[in-house]
Amino acid sequence: MQKLLLAVDKLSTVVGQAFSWLILVLTLMISWEVFSRYVMDNPHPWAFDVMSMMYGTLFMTAGAYTLSKNGHVRGDVLYGFFPPRLQAGLDLALYILFFIPGVVAMAWAGYNFAAESWAINEHSNITANGPPVYPFKTVIPIAGAILLAQGLVEIVRCIVCLKQGEWPSRGEDVEEVDVAKLKEMVHVKDEDIAKLDEYVVHPKGNHS
Repeated sequence: MQKLLLAVDKLSTVVGQAFSWLILVLTLMISWEVFSRYVMDNPHPWAFDVMSMMYGTLFMTAGAYTLSKNGHVRGDVLYGFFPPRLQAGLDLALYILFFIPGVVAMAWAGYNFAAESWAINEHSNITANGPPVYPFKTVIPIAGAILLAQGLVEIVRCIVCLKQGEWPSRGEDVEEVDVAKLKEMVHVKDEDIAKLDEYVVHPKGNHS
């Protein structure tokens, strides 16, 4: 069971990391469009539509990835103090009542949107030669299906936690920097950092 859970986590992670490169593409594209518009006086009417679709794609494909890392925003004011079984019970209820119906509706509606868009060869009507819309709408049901699969995995995790009293493990990904380990690797001591801070704040020769 744990292998299956981690396999779905891995799928969500691979998809999320693959589409995360759109951040770089978007940055370059926006920078080029600003330069082209204001320096070369040559704006591209299709650029805004393409940027919007790229950002929407990034947003949708990041949903399952973020869920697999338990990274979605929640109100932790009280939740964080609850024991694991109570957390799992609340999560399970919310997944069944809200998450599953919402994501199923998203995937089903997205499938209909995508099918209709492909059938009519839909293009953006903002400009005369607008970019195609059907590739973007195809992302909706695909992202919905992956998010649904990840949601089912989270439901299984809730059930496991209710039985065992602790949350099952998740796949590892990018972690925050371990400062202590980093200092050990580069052979830096706290005293050295303190001396450097003192030198920066009170450099030699500055008696003011």
